[in-house]
Amino acid sequence: MPPLVTAYEPWPRPYYIEDGLRRVAPYHFTYNTWCKERWRGRSLLDVFASEFRDKPLEYYKSAMTTGQVKVNDKHVGPDYILKNGDLVSHTTHRHEPPITAEPIRVIFEDDSMMVINKPSGVPVHPAGRYSYNSVVEILKAERGKDFMPHPCNRLDRLTSGIMFIGKNPEAAGLLSTQIQERRVRKEYLARVVGRFPDGDVMCDQPILSISPKLGLNRVRANGKPARSVFKRLAYYPAEKGSDGKSDAAKLGYSIVRCLPVTGRTHQLRVHLQYLGHPIANDPIYANSKVWGFDLGCNDPDAVQNSDEDIISRLSRMGKEDVAHAVAYYDEMVEGYEKQRAEKLSGERCSVCDTPLYTDPGAQELSLYLHSLRYEDINGEWGYVSPMPSWALPPEGLSGPTEVGGMEDLVGAAAAEAAVAGAGVGTVEGEAAEAQAVAA
Repeated sequence: MPPLVTAYEPWPRPYYIEDGLRRVAPYHFTYNTWCKERWRGRSLLDVFASEFRDKPLEYYKSAMTTGQVKVNDKHVGPDYILKNGDLVSHTTHRHEPPITAEPIRVIFEDDSMMVINKPSGVPVHPAGRYSYNSVVEILKAERGKDFMPHPCNRLDRLTSGIMFIGKNPEAAGLLSTQIQERRVRKEYLARVVGRFPDGDVMCDQPILSISPKLGLNRVRANGKPARSVFKRLAYYPAEKGSDGKSDAAKLGYSIVRCLPVTGRTHQLRVHLQYLGHPIANDPIYANSKVWGFDLGCNDPDAVQNSDEDIISRLSRMGKEDVAHAVAYYDEMVEGYEKQRAEKLSGERCSVCDTPLYTDPGAQELSLYLHSLRYEDINGEWGYVSPMPSWALPPEGLSGPTEVGGMEDLVGAAAAEAAVAGAGVGTVEGEAAEAQAVAA
């Protein structure tokens, strides 16, 4: 391993655009974190092995041996037992994954707040392998080193759509509190596999995190209560083959409006999967290599696939295996190899010897899930983004190009809350959340 290099923060950020991607030239950076309670009494290597997935275990062991990983600025080695008050530092040669070069568009802006349309595939905060390739850092790079964006709502990396960025802590705090107190309604759009059912579709299946390390969740009877309302906006059938018959593997797709009554991690993705209509290009929940032919549909007790099997299969994605989603059988088969997921390339960095990854594929840069609308429940304000291109009618077909108001979704949530409130064993807090959505 090379000698330890003093970390620095390059400015301007080392961005460059190539092949339609925003890239970051490799740079040295030091992470610092205080010992968490769950780390106490465990070895340094054990903590890195269980908590971090950025690099192979062999890398972390070598970094601890050479002093790139230190505790309290001291070289301690991989067997050091962590205790309360320890400061863990890791200086590394960072290789950030590229992201889409699509710009962050501003929907509204005043002296205290920005409302943006976040592109898919861009994380909000620096985390994991992403730092400068994040919404926060891109905005700082565009507006100056002293600009401090304060995100008010959370969107997953792959999810696109409306985000609120406070220009000062006070403005961000006010809106964040409004969101936390359920005084804001939000609507998403999703493109899902097959013909979604008619009418209002309710899903109140509980959701369990089965692997925090992998960010993996599923419907499980012993999970946390969760409730979503869905309504089909449009259905576009599969194209017919040369013989005039539809290919059985091509199910067509639906554009679905989504109202999350609760706010569990991956809630809409997990509920749509459970209903048998996963988001069409979801690299996790529409991945037949992970979930099998039924893609996790209607399996609340993990009878078809155990949690252990799902975790084991998903952990290989991006390493030995190529992740794929059922959508690629619909429209991307010919170009599949060009759109494969990011995986280890077999090459290593000449500076730090870190294994390098290939560029991410289309399914790692885009998810057919879009934060379409946020509005105050009292009607004081509201913002709607344009429909994403994947939700518009395909060429040669007619269909909706905009979405109406939320009255139908809100009414369905209110009706469900009223029924649940009269039932036996109702979780009172969840019914109250639905009432707040409908207020």
